[in-house]
Amino acid sequence: MKNLILSVALFTTLLFSIQSIAQTKRTPASYGREEYIEVEKNVKLHVTDLGEGQPIVLIHGWPLSDAMYEYQYAYFVEKGYRVIGISLRGFGLSDKPGGKYDYDVFADDIKVVLDKLKIEKATLGGFSMGGATVIHYAAKYNAAHISKLALFGAAAPIWSKRPDFNYGYWSKADVDGLIKLNNTNRPQLLENFGQIFPANATSVSPGYGAWLGTIQAQASPYAMAECLKTLRDTDLRDDLKKIKIPTLILHGKLDKICSYELAEQMHKLLPNATLVPLEKSGHALFIEELEKFNSELLNFIKK
Repeated sequence: MKNLILSVALFTTLLFSIQSIAQTKRTPASYGREEYIEVEKNVKLHVTDLGEGQPIVLIHGWPLSDAMYEYQYAYFVEKGYRVIGISLRGFGLSDKPGGKYDYDVFADDIKVVLDKLKIEKATLGGFSMGGATVIHYAAKYNAAHISKLALFGAAAPIWSKRPDFNYGYWSKADVDGLIKLNNTNRPQLLENFGQIFPANATSVSPGYGAWLGTIQAQASPYAMAECLKTLRDTDLRDDLKKIKIPTLILHGKLDKICSYELAEQMHKLLPNATLVPLEKSGHALFIEELEKFNSELLNFIKK
């Protein structure tokens, strides 16, 4: 009986030892990465952080969120990259405080996220307003954490016309009208933009349109209005001249929100840029020509 008790005790000790070793060596189910990152007191941003390998950081446009890059996440994770999408404050699942919503604030927030994640030598990409944001980030922080820049239908150098910049579609009065509509009938504003978002009525399916609509609905109305003011008033020409790192410009030739003329102006101002037109795309180039969009971005990253 005594020998049996000793055998049971020995077996139990051995079992606990094996379990302890297994728990120590076990890889966590997740990568141990935060889904929400605090950028200042009481302000957390939602971050999608998937895959392993060379990092790609993606910033969305107005009034979307990092969810817009669903089909870039799937593609680049499969190709062996780490893809990080950041929802700017006021949008998607990020916090929606009052206060300023300009490229300075957005650039500062991105810097905090990349600092905390210890990102180095990333490709930083931005769509529409997000394109303007990453331009300001690269200029303000001298391309900290990044080695390449990618601009997708970017709202730059300037989104609204002025006496010394007669490009694009929007006057300041036009944007004032958008702000008024946002503050009185936001569903109509989103419907109006939905109609001019693709190249034509059939280039984006109803399913894609409904998907984008669910993302837009998460945006803060206050943040949307403040960002329209930033889009209306900001001149990024000096910022573009400061950027020396390799830059890819992907822009739809049929874009009705950010005219292809804007891409040409950015190309002139950037010292080290490649402009690739997407011939069949409007502003929704990331889904209208999904395969070309992803492959052009991949080829640029690999260079």
